[in-house]
Amino acid sequence: MQKRKKRVSKQDWLEKGLEVLEREGASGVHVEGMARELGVAKSGFYWHFKDRDDLLRQMLDFWAHESTEVVTDNPELLRAPAEERLRLTMYRVLEHDLGGLDLSMHAWAGRDPEVARLVRRVYAMRLEFIRGTFAELGFAGEDLEMRTRLFVVYHSWERTTFPKESKKKLRNLIDRRLSLLLRK
Repeated sequence: MQKRKKRVSKQDWLEKGLEVLEREGASGVHVEGMARELGVAKSGFYWHFKDRDDLLRQMLDFWAHESTEVVTDNPELLRAPAEERLRLTMYRVLEHDLGGLDLSMHAWAGRDPEVARLVRRVYAMRLEFIRGTFAELGFAGEDLEMRTRLFVVYHSWERTTFPKESKKKLRNLIDRRLSLLLRK
């Protein structure tokens, strides 16, 4: 009986690429090493990507979608009242570790102008989404900008900056932080 070969999806390759990026930086992302970690032949890589550069480019798009567009384009969130939208966004960032790769992306952006452009675009999307939500709540001018920036920076960098805490404590902090941000 012939052993069936393991199939690895494009998403598997992208997730592995981002895992390696976080661990080793962009220079550590190599097809051979990823194939080894996935337990497959590297030839399977070429079903999904033209070459390593194609993988890197698609990793960026995948990160943009998985860390930002899953929130900013989410119909459930867009239908929610503004205050609830902020709370749900905070919980999603926490539950799905949406800011987890931001440090790695910024490090990569420091060495690659194309990556820097995409990182700026991702942060612009985040800022626009949160700014619009705070504007719906009646904030304007410097007050609006301060809340928007605090929200985005905190949620993008919390994981990187602060030690691991229990989910219960982090949820409590989310509720307190939202209360603070909503004070007029």
